[in-house]
Amino acid sequence: MLSLSPLRRRGGAAGVGLVRCVSATVVGVFCVASLVPSPPVLVPELEGAGGSLGDDAVATLRAAVLRAAGELAARASRWIVVGVAEPEEGSGDAVADRMIGSESVGTFRGYGVDVQVGLAGSVAERVGRESGVKGPGADPLLPLPVLIAGWLREQVAPGAVAQGRLISADASADESLTFGRQLRAELDATPEPVAVLVVGDGAATLSLKAPRYLDERAEAVQATIDRALSAGDRAALAALDTRLCAELEVEGRPAYQVMAGLFAVDAADPEVETLYAAAPFGVGYHVSVWRPGGAA
Repeated sequence: MLSLSPLRRRGGAAGVGLVRCVSATVVGVFCVASLVPSPPVLVPELEGAGGSLGDDAVATLRAAVLRAAGELAARASRWIVVGVAEPEEGSGDAVADRMIGSESVGTFRGYGVDVQVGLAGSVAERVGRESGVKGPGADPLLPLPVLIAGWLREQVAPGAVAQGRLISADASADESLTFGRQLRAELDATPEPVAVLVVGDGAATLSLKAPRYLDERAEAVQATIDRALSAGDRAALAALDTRLCAELEVEGRPAYQVMAGLFAVDAADPEVETLYAAAPFGVGYHVSVWRPGGAA
């Protein structure tokens, strides 16, 4: 079983193909992680709720995300989901790192449609959806990264069991890297294969129609992020400017740095296959599959 350390409170281009872990991978040694963004329109039932965003753009993004999640499904029946814990709306308070258990069930109701998802088992059985009874177990406040992970799990690996690990949105680069290093040590020590799904978005200021409007600095910063993610450049990810990323609404900055920490123990940068890198709705989305450098 996977043993997770106690959590601490913190302050204040589309590509082609997929990377495959070799069949001789040693059980219990970490071998794969996937990075995906978190737009709710990934869920087909929510496309209408989000307005007209372009069917082709959504379909292309969704296909890439499902392929990345499918790589995890091919390698492990246990997943760790890494995302960013945002402060509650209207609150400037820091949010502690959080662990979200596999028993959790949530709903996309807050995004327009009551699509229920879970981190293990059948949501239909657990909340009575098949009988038309709305169960009390569906948490309307389950964070978006966990909702996205739950939906992906149900699409590609309904038998898998996932746990959420959320890092504070205001975590420093060092804290984020340490979070990733500690998670890697736990994964390498466990006697069963565990895959990692990292959920995070890039700059939300890339166009006039972006959620946070246009910031002319965002394009260059997003290009730097995309290059670093596509190259698995741990040093470049570690060096991301936390203040600038906050100003440009790069929500995934801590998650990207956790990813860098996850691979920090390896002698070489990870091998990365980029499946998608674009900003169709004014937000930078990156989808990729990572494995330790030199693992093949």
